[in-house]
Amino acid sequence: MTVTATWNGTVVAESDHTILVEGNQYFPEDDVRVDALEKSSTSTHCSWKGDASYYSIVVDGSRNADAAWYYPEPYDAAKDIKGYVAFWKGVEVSGTNQDTPEIRPAGR
Repeated sequence: MTVTATWNGTVVAESDHTILVEGNQYFPEDDVRVDALEKSSTSTHCSWKGDASYYSIVVDGSRNADAAWYYPEPYDAAKDIKGYVAFWKGVEVSGTNQDTPEIRPAGR
């Protein structure tokens, strides 16, 4: 089955190759509509994944600020999500992939 990310009635990502991390589906960049993303200056830090960068989603003239994030240079524990994007802030993520790998921090 395919995992889909939808915002404002528009599919912004769709993939059979997501990775699950802490309840969030991460989509390969090749399966994300990059034309709906704008780079953001926002960044955050995760103690086991590294520094995250953000995108805003723009669809039909509406903007959802910082609604997608990715790790440009993830730490070794999360190295498999390099080149992947996750969503939040009202983006509906639905579906599952039977063989979706799950990454967890050490000790969890």
